[in-house]
Amino acid sequence: MPRTPAEERAARVRFRRAIALMVMTLLVPGSAQLVAGNRRIGILAIRVWLTVLVASVLLVLVGLLHHQTLFTLFSDTGLLLALRLALMVGAVAWAALFLDAWRIGQPLSLGLAHRRAVVGVNGVLCLSVIGTMLFGAHMVAVQRDFILTMFGSSTVTDAHDGRFNVLLLGGDSGAGRWGLRPDSLTVASIDAETGRTVLIGLPRNMASFPFREGSPMAEEFPDGFDCDGCYLNGVSTWAQDHTELFGDAENPGIDATVSAVEGITDLRINYWAMVNLEGFKDLVDAVGGVTLNVRQPIPVGLPHEKTFHYIDAGVRELNGHDTLWYARAREGSDDYSRMARQKCVMNAMLQQVSPQTAVRNFEKIAKASTDMISTNVPASELDTFMDLALKARSQKVSTLSLVPPMIVTSDPDIDLVQRKVAEAIDRAEGVTTARAGGTKPKPAPDAVTGGSLGSLSEGYAANQAEDLGAAC
Repeated sequence: MPRTPAEERAARVRFRRAIALMVMTLLVPGSAQLVAGNRRIGILAIRVWLTVLVASVLLVLVGLLHHQTLFTLFSDTGLLLALRLALMVGAVAWAALFLDAWRIGQPLSLGLAHRRAVVGVNGVLCLSVIGTMLFGAHMVAVQRDFILTMFGSSTVTDAHDGRFNVLLLGGDSGAGRWGLRPDSLTVASIDAETGRTVLIGLPRNMASFPFREGSPMAEEFPDGFDCDGCYLNGVSTWAQDHTELFGDAENPGIDATVSAVEGITDLRINYWAMVNLEGFKDLVDAVGGVTLNVRQPIPVGLPHEKTFHYIDAGVRELNGHDTLWYARAREGSDDYSRMARQKCVMNAMLQQVSPQTAVRNFEKIAKASTDMISTNVPASELDTFMDLALKARSQKVSTLSLVPPMIVTSDPDIDLVQRKVAEAIDRAEGVTTARAGGTKPKPAPDAVTGGSLGSLSEGYAANQAEDLGAAC
């Protein structure tokens, strides 16, 4: 029997009311219950919603005014666990409010078409809210697991002379030998206030160098690491073969390498990070690639491989596989031109991986980082280093590489090395003492060797630069 115009109008009013109740629940959870249902539940839900809104606004303001506080909050594993549970509970509670709003809308009083529409709208809104909040809970869990897995150390060290010195080790991977022989060694000396960074590169083939006084290696080699075939990248392997000298140390190879770097540079190392270079390509892929100024064609792979090709000269956006080959390719290169290219990759990653990119690709980045990095940076220091990294993005990065022609790697002048390290740090800090003020920047070299600007005889621009970005 056809409905009268009055019945049609009443049906449309009921339908619009049912839809409105669900939209109200989406915009202000509890408002549907407040106007048409259980007022106590509605008031409670609105109070919770307002509290969340106020907290979110305060969090945004804190993030804008003081980044480090925000970093501190989101690196606290206890707080992250509480946030994850809150998101899960909130998802269930919000879904329950949607179902109750559907009930309040009296779906059985609607016509079949309107009833189906209301069920569809309610289902879409309910699943969208639940899905978003549960995905947020998942991302919080990823962040928490990443911190617990990666940053397990509890030993905190203060800045030395206003700087944090972090030893970055690039380890060659392979079955049973992950990270045993560092392929690259770089000290990132970071101003504890400004984030201004100096990258100090040490050649893996340096020999006849001293160890930090008082260390087990210094006692074993009082005249320096001058044994036959003993190079800086072999310190770790030697220590792993003589673990009895290091007591209960968890990483005797790295501890020995740290003592060598301290003896060479006269810097106190705060923390270290070992990077599996084969896993580095996953990190580059996780952030969507990296753009590099390729100054000379770089071979990728070996000539007998089907995938062998060259990275053409020019500004190129490279994926992880090609970026790794750009940093490690040996054809037409020497170790020192490779060191220069590796520093260009470091600078590109620092400058190009924005906070927005990190957030957008966080799960991929976390997985790649867990697979490729081992470090003794404690979780409690994460906020400090994230804040410094953000500051460093807006500043020049300086480099000093302890390589020929300045340093003879087979028999280094350690006094000269330490003086050059101190001068590089002084210049980065704007100190114009007699020690640092007499050094004039060299003109940019014209030659390109192994993909790096410069040559073995005159040095490579990226290895000795006040502005690494310009030298790359």
